[in-house]
Amino acid sequence: MTDWSTTPAKLRTLTWKKSVLLLIAMVIAIVVPLQNVQADSLQDRINQIQSQVDSFNAEAARLRAEGDTLQNTLSALTAQKNAIQAEIDLNQAKYDQLVAEITKNEKKLADQQKVMANAISDLAQESTVSPIELLASSNSIGDYIDQQEYSSSIRDQLETSIKQIKELKEQLTKQKQEVERILIDQKTRRDTLAAKEAEQAGLLAATRGQEAQYQQLVAQKQGELEELYSQQRASARNAGGIITAGDPGKGGYPSNLANAPKDSVVDPWGMYNRECVSYVAWKVHQKTNGNMPYWGGRGNANEWPGNADAAGIPRGPAPRVGSAAVIYSVYSGDIYGHVAWVESVNGNGTVTVSQYNWGSPGSYSEMTIAASYFDTYIYF
Repeated sequence: MTDWSTTPAKLRTLTWKKSVLLLIAMVIAIVVPLQNVQADSLQDRINQIQSQVDSFNAEAARLRAEGDTLQNTLSALTAQKNAIQAEIDLNQAKYDQLVAEITKNEKKLADQQKVMANAISDLAQESTVSPIELLASSNSIGDYIDQQEYSSSIRDQLETSIKQIKELKEQLTKQKQEVERILIDQKTRRDTLAAKEAEQAGLLAATRGQEAQYQQLVAQKQGELEELYSQQRASARNAGGIITAGDPGKGGYPSNLANAPKDSVVDPWGMYNRECVSYVAWKVHQKTNGNMPYWGGRGNANEWPGNADAAGIPRGPAPRVGSAAVIYSVYSGDIYGHVAWVESVNGNGTVTVSQYNWGSPGSYSEMTIAASYFDTYIYF
């Protein structure tokens, strides 16, 4: 005999549905914590790598400052060495001139000594003739006296000339020795500075090399961060966010734009009203006292990062209150991207943003969502 269930068919159906719902709830209960664990793990890894990046950047900055100090010292040493070299060149020119003068005077001295030798020889020949013979050979006593005075005058002139040349040579020699001493001292100082310069250049090269290594580490870690941010964004987008109707005042969006039909008015920055870009352009206008760039014709949200780069407006992965949060990657079929205004940065890794045209076309809303949901933040 077959035992039939006493449970009515309707009750069995309800029980089956409850079982399915219970199973789904159990799966959700398992999946959601797993998602949170994965998100926490990603954030922990991001925090760890960001800490490394900050440390590497700090060390690179310290090395850069140290390198700049070394460069200044090196430049000062080079300037001192060049100044001493200029003095050496000047004194070397003086030394060469003194050597040339000494050589010239040595030749003069030799010539004068030769003339003196000839004069002495002539006088010696004359001295072999007795005064009586000289007197006899002279036409008169006057001639004899003149001849004696002439010989004496020649001898005196030669002796004076030789004396002057010797004195000049001695002076030049002393000057040369003094210049030699100065040159030796200056060359020693120059060589000492050159050694210090080489040592400083070596230290500078090593420091710049270490700085470059830290910059390479920063670039490597930035690449890892970008990959983790990408994973985090994907996780955040799968998790979604909390969307609310938000401020009845619609974030202060001007009434002429908020009350007109969507895409019926072009705002002062070249964008259609009640679009996300028009709303955030208005918020930037408020924050910057009217310095929102005119991005008409290239104002889609996915174009804002490129526009900001071209305009020199900084941006980065970290949210800031009063920044524009941008999605520029294709997500959920939105080929134009999305931009929102950061109202607050929360301690749990989320941001609260205000926006237009998200969820409900052309409508204002606010949303609290993981900060990594957005691709980049523009810091107007």
